[in-house]
Amino acid sequence: MALAGIALNIYGKAEDFFRTIQNGQAPEKFTQQHLKDLGFTSTNYRAFIPLLKALGFLTDDGVPTQRYHDYRNNALSRKVMGKAIKEAYSDIFVIKEFPKPEDEELIQGKFKSTFNTSDANSKKMTKTFYALLDIADINSDEDEVALNINEENNSQNNKVENNNDIKDDKPMKKLINYPSLNYNIQVHLPATKDVEVYNAIFKSLKEHLID
Repeated sequence: MALAGIALNIYGKAEDFFRTIQNGQAPEKFTQQHLKDLGFTSTNYRAFIPLLKALGFLTDDGVPTQRYHDYRNNALSRKVMGKAIKEAYSDIFVIKEFPKPEDEELIQGKFKSTFNTSDANSKKMTKTFYALLDIADINSDEDEVALNINEENNSQNNKVENNNDIKDDKPMKKLINYPSLNYNIQVHLPATKDVEVYNAIFKSLKEHLID
């Protein structure tokens, strides 16, 4: 089982944060500098990096995972987040399969007892969980989410293959042989020992056919 003990001071900004990473390109590594580059300059946003790791969006050294890339697909983002929080907060879903606002006190007690923390800190953990819940679809089962992701990835791969096929057709046009005209000119030289006659003939050919 699992229970992510991430307490965001600015849990109310979770939706804005995840919308930003959804709309931007994935970095090679998600660092504090990348946070600043995204416009999240406050030190309060640094807690989002361990949160991304807990959700399986980043590896331990900060490299975006396939789940990070899948989340950037607008059509799948809520389902991907739902799968992520079910894994990261599985202990809560054992207590409540579909957590509701009225379960907040129960969930806060779970955080407090698990991490032996204060009321204030356990409340932030609880608010962080609910902030993620607001941008997730937990009604889809894991098999359905995986199927949707695979179908979407296959669709993207097919588009790439089709585009490659179209590109490959273009060079073939260069192989088409168009009809051409060839001229065969024969020159019958007179029988003579006068070299100047031959010089005059070749000079005339050069002027009229080559130049």
